[in-house]
Amino acid sequence: MSATLSSTKTRSALRASARVSLEVLLILVMAAVVLWILGQMWSVVWPLVVGLLLTTLTWPLARFLRGHGWPPAVAASAVTVLFLLVATGIVALIAVPVASESGQLTAGVAKGIQQVRQWAAGPPLNIDDAQISQASDAATARIQSSAGSMITAVVTGVSTVVNGVVTAVLALFLMFFFLKDGPRFLPWLARQLPGRLATDIPVVAARSWNTLGAFVRSQALVGLLDAVLIGLGLWALGVPLVLPLAVLTFVSAFVPVVGALFAGAVAVLIALVSNGVMDALIALAIIVVVQQLEGNVFQPMIQSRGLGLHAAVVLLAVTLGGSLAGIVGSLLAVPVAALIAVVWNYVREQLGDLPHEPETAEGL
Repeated sequence: MSATLSSTKTRSALRASARVSLEVLLILVMAAVVLWILGQMWSVVWPLVVGLLLTTLTWPLARFLRGHGWPPAVAASAVTVLFLLVATGIVALIAVPVASESGQLTAGVAKGIQQVRQWAAGPPLNIDDAQISQASDAATARIQSSAGSMITAVVTGVSTVVNGVVTAVLALFLMFFFLKDGPRFLPWLARQLPGRLATDIPVVAARSWNTLGAFVRSQALVGLLDAVLIGLGLWALGVPLVLPLAVLTFVSAFVPVVGALFAGAVAVLIALVSNGVMDALIALAIIVVVQQLEGNVFQPMIQSRGLGLHAAVVLLAVTLGGSLAGIVGSLLAVPVAALIAVVWNYVREQLGDLPHEPETAEGL
């Protein structure tokens, strides 16, 4: 009798496991299909994502203006124009001082090249001018032989820049419309959905909006910490263009991995051509230490607190996103993980019949 009961329980457990496995497999297939569709629509999805992120950054000001009696279209227009002015000011803050110091930087680069040649001519390398000229001729011949691939690379680069400009323009227009009509979206969405979805989807959308806002604010705080610490280090070394470099560090913090590498390389190069090798090495050490603190301490702690994610989850999400989709994956990994957590927490509340207050998007 016990053997029969044991056999029945085993078959029941196997059927339950098979059913769960099939359901998980179906979910994975559906997720793969959704990702494939998003990939096919990426030229539209990417500007939409950028527009949403810019909207979360600029919405507090628009909300303030609307709360003081400004019409929605006027408030959205004012915020959009102000955003353009701030973006232009940031570019000018970086470009104008660099242009004014271009003569000094050019002389420093030439001096640095000459120092490298003198160092290479001595022990232990003992490379004379004839060997340098021979290597230069070989490099020139190599460049001439690969002219076709270089043209292709230039065309690809120009295409990337054009696509970036188009994405920026579309994202700017979308930001304006989100600022103007955003508060009407959730009520409209609730009217379009049947049954319980009219309640569940708007609540999840409101929580997701608040989560995106927390992500943008935390990223801005991380960038500010980077800019202040690296700027103070460069100022202590007497490196020129400290303010443009600090601004560049802050802006580049919104582009994971590549942004930090680019800003750090620029700072080290300027320290090298203006202050010499020793100060450049010290600047490199400062930047590496700050970026390690940012990547392993500041960012996980700040984002985990603002997004409700554990610091380890933030680190794993960035690593996985970068391995799957490169720079874009690193940029979107943390907000995507936070949105998944939002959906999971809401589903868990509903399954557990946990009491929760009706939610609206912050300020909407």
